[in-house]
Amino acid sequence: MPTTDPATAQRRRILVVTPDTLGVLMAGPAIRAWEIAKALSAVGDVRLLSTNRVTDDLSHDDFHVAFADDRGLRAHVEWAEVLVFQGHILRSHPWIKTTDTIVVADIYDPMHLEQLEQGKDLDPEDRLAVAIDTVEVLNDQLERADFLVCASEKQRDFWLGQLAGLARINPATYDRDPGLRSLLDVAPFGVQNEPPVQNRHGIKGTVPGIGPDDKVIVWGGGIYNWFDPLTLIEAVAVARKAHPDLRLFFLGAAHPNPNIPTMQMAVQARERADALGLTGETVFFNESWVPYADRADYLLDADLGVSTHYEHLETAFSFRTRILDYLWASLPIISTDGDTFAHIIRDHDLGRVVPPEDVDALAGAIEELLYDSAARARIAENIAVYAREHTWENTLRPLVAFCADPAPAPDRVAGIVSERNRVVNDLATRIRGLEQSSSWKLTRPLRATSEWVARRRRKL
Repeated sequence: MPTTDPATAQRRRILVVTPDTLGVLMAGPAIRAWEIAKALSAVGDVRLLSTNRVTDDLSHDDFHVAFADDRGLRAHVEWAEVLVFQGHILRSHPWIKTTDTIVVADIYDPMHLEQLEQGKDLDPEDRLAVAIDTVEVLNDQLERADFLVCASEKQRDFWLGQLAGLARINPATYDRDPGLRSLLDVAPFGVQNEPPVQNRHGIKGTVPGIGPDDKVIVWGGGIYNWFDPLTLIEAVAVARKAHPDLRLFFLGAAHPNPNIPTMQMAVQARERADALGLTGETVFFNESWVPYADRADYLLDADLGVSTHYEHLETAFSFRTRILDYLWASLPIISTDGDTFAHIIRDHDLGRVVPPEDVDALAGAIEELLYDSAARARIAENIAVYAREHTWENTLRPLVAFCADPAPAPDRVAGIVSERNRVVNDLATRIRGLEQSSSWKLTRPLRATSEWVARRRRKL
């Protein structure tokens, strides 16, 4: 990793780009981009862009916030020394790959694993196409990036394998740094640097059906296909028999990004709560998305944070960002076994870990952590200690250090490319040559008609 002290280094021109919506209502990718922009403001002049939209006149004193279409993004990239991006940015704007700007890929989300669950709602052919395309979206990032960050050491091992398959682990990158931290490091989601402050009650005594003295379990985020809210709802149905003051509140039933559709699991969760007669009495769905700046009003009204999921590949390499908010609010945590946080919760006594789809174990953990005051006090103290070590200021240090003293990847300087990249570049060169030929130009109208007919036949 670069050894320059960020406090004394030359200030850099840094561009942070997200394809997610930036605004008062923000989901995980936008929140991460926002916090990255804040952290990088310590070492550079930062611009934070959304290629989707910016709402609510969002602004910050330490960096510029704006929307940019493709044309606008070109000007910003030309200005920047360093580009930090996430998601589909390279796929949507492939010209970035040919620029001299130093590129940092934020691969905290293994989208191709996530898509295996998310795509279950699609037709088989469409599901396969989207899954393969998502792999290529990530391969583009892994091949072009000068530096990459992911969310955990387990993820890093996974990504190192994919980097090796793309020839990014080569003599040039290895000789510079045999540990390869200068190519790929860990910068997980963090806990808010400032402690939470409640300005009003977001849940207790505010949501109809939830009283000021009720015990509230919070599901802190969206309901996606890779989660398991169904076992949780059934466990709450069991636990409420002895504890009628028990309430479950789903914090984010509607996503702030209009491009994210309602997922089938969100529909099934409502159906299960309805079938058990719990909706509006024990189980509650927030019909909007809580503003990022106001989430403390809701988290501090909760008594327990929960994250339940199924046993599959996405779980193994996930990093449940909502759990960071539970830590921030000093909430005891119940999590399903199998993900990155499971061993953290166990090792640091931050709550309880239960087997996947085990209703009775989950109901027992809920009862213990809500109604055992001694256990709650001990866990709250452990959480306070752990959270202080995992603020955004600490988790983003590898990224801040690189951006304070950026350098192109040595294999990119040497022109080392994988066979896949060589073939892609060769095809692009051939296409450009064809497009400049007279025969190509003369037959363009005919090709356009043929392509339209082919698309129409596929659709029919």
